[in-house]
Amino acid sequence: MSMTMTQKILAAHAGVDHVEAGELILVSLDRVLGNDITSPVAIREFNKLGYTDVYDKEKVTMVMDHFAPNKDIKAAIQCKMCRDFCAEKEVVHFYDVGQMGVEHALLPEKGLVVSGDVVIGADSHTCTYGALGAFSTGVGSSDMACGMATGKAWFKVPSAIQFVLKGTPKPHITGKDVILHIIGKIGVDDALYRSMEFTGEGAHALSVTDRLTICNMAIEAGAKNGIFEVDEKTLAYIAERSERMPVVYKADEDAVYDEVIEIDLSEIKPTVAFPHLPENTHTTDEIDEIKIDQVVIGSCTNGYYENIKEAAEIMRGRKVAKGVRAIIIPATQEIYLRAMKEGLLAVFIEAGCAVSTPTCGPCLGGHMGILAPGERAVATTNRNFVGRMGDPTSEVYLASPAVAAASAILGRIASADEL
Repeated sequence: MSMTMTQKILAAHAGVDHVEAGELILVSLDRVLGNDITSPVAIREFNKLGYTDVYDKEKVTMVMDHFAPNKDIKAAIQCKMCRDFCAEKEVVHFYDVGQMGVEHALLPEKGLVVSGDVVIGADSHTCTYGALGAFSTGVGSSDMACGMATGKAWFKVPSAIQFVLKGTPKPHITGKDVILHIIGKIGVDDALYRSMEFTGEGAHALSVTDRLTICNMAIEAGAKNGIFEVDEKTLAYIAERSERMPVVYKADEDAVYDEVIEIDLSEIKPTVAFPHLPENTHTTDEIDEIKIDQVVIGSCTNGYYENIKEAAEIMRGRKVAKGVRAIIIPATQEIYLRAMKEGLLAVFIEAGCAVSTPTCGPCLGGHMGILAPGERAVATTNRNFVGRMGDPTSEVYLASPAVAAASAILGRIASADEL
């Protein structure tokens, strides 16, 4: 019987030859991830279950990124709980202030995920790692606790939508524009508990950074996971970062998909998601003047070096508009250091931006950029729900780093010819 790429990975980790959509299976995990918000809940459940040690000290990972550096006493207590647990259990991959980054950018960078892996994380955007040909998905803290203890997790095997990408994106069109275009097309729940599998010549034309961005937002279409076909770019990216050998799975030619959707990347325009859902998309040539108060460039969606560099090139020699706060957050220490060495941080500071250490910060309304009543922000983050970045009457417009950078300069959402 034929299987999709995701189904093949799950079958291998369940120790069976074949799985079918809707089947319940118990799979072995290659990595279990938590952050400073979700891990404390998992730790309490872990202790309630009576376990004394984690299943694998190398495979459990905790990243202090959401409210770190700690924004208040409660956040400090949360991080201390994670810190103490990982020290006691001798967890190898614990990342704290000074070593951490935004978790879903950090794990690929550290080589902790390779093709063919099964990864669960107590964070909805764990689906990011499908860009590397892994099955990765977000779970609750109770599932994280069981995963830390046993190295196993139950899944219902998802059916799939195949996205056949063709063509090559135009200049300044990134993975963010692609995924916003797709979510605008299918909606925020059309892929509910399904796998979004990306293939075609257009998929291979995209950078690994673009793929990470696309898979990161698969959850915004309701998907169980997003995953890209493995190619030379994937393998080169992994080889630079990991000593582990990737396992490459390819969907059968006669694999069954619920839908097959073709996307011509050459036709995609700069796209912005208006409040208050990622599916509420408009191309920038459809937008009237919308003045803004803040711009945030960063997050697990668009805080990569490629994103930071593109934003810096747009801002070079220009100034942030009066009345606009522009906040730049490189996603990891490595990205921050590279941007500093190459003079990109100086470009931002000279333009009038604030540059932050890696943190999720304002993305979830945590800190480092909370919005006041009625304020508008253009952000390279992944969600724009009511109150996502602050006051319930504030508004978040999701956009690419290029659109966000140009908007900071103009004081309003930029159009395509202004990038």
